[in-house]
Amino acid sequence: MTWRQVPAAAADLVFPLVCGGCGRPGTPWCPRCDRAWHDVPVAARPRIPPGVPVWALGRYRGPHRQGIIAVKEHDRRDLIPPLGAALAHAVRVLAGWGEMPDANRLTLIPAPTRRMSARRRGGDRVTAIAEHAAPLLGSRVVVTPLLVTSATARDSAGLDARARARNLAGAVRLRAGPCPPLGGAALLIDDVITTGATAAESVRVLRAAGVGVAAVVVLAAA
Repeated sequence: MTWRQVPAAAADLVFPLVCGGCGRPGTPWCPRCDRAWHDVPVAARPRIPPGVPVWALGRYRGPHRQGIIAVKEHDRRDLIPPLGAALAHAVRVLAGWGEMPDANRLTLIPAPTRRMSARRRGGDRVTAIAEHAAPLLGSRVVVTPLLVTSATARDSAGLDARARARNLAGAVRLRAGPCPPLGGAALLIDDVITTGATAAESVRVLRAAGVGVAAVVVLAAA
């Protein structure tokens, strides 16, 4: 071992390098998990339908579940690029299937998150993943964070579909300031869809503002 390798070796002893999807040692993201994330998208049918098609990169299990948890709860920011690449791949596949609108501009709108949660995680992970995906899809794809969740909404973990819908009713709103003219088509992007309450309320708010959402694309469907 050379002196240049000593810091990396010491860091690996303190913070072991493991795959964010399966825990395999020696790599941050293994080829097997990357292939799983690049599988074809699946249609999701949440209990509260948002009124537009919902597509997921996979089911919320295995490397999809572990990867999302690693990014959101364990500060694995190094996984943002591979998850962004997987999101871009899914959008390209959906376009090839004819599931994306034929538009000269595409806007990725991250689903809203509670500000407290975003601060605790060191930033909005869904927005970061979308921002990595957009350049991979071309210059006509942009990310516009339009939505926020008010402080009155509590954490929806553990709530059933009806309770989630009540919790989010009126709690999702546009960011302060005028809504920028988007043009083209828009996709709502989120990490996990469970009951569909967040997606449904987000689509409702965007439509009321004149933003047409063509579909919801999530990293995983519970």
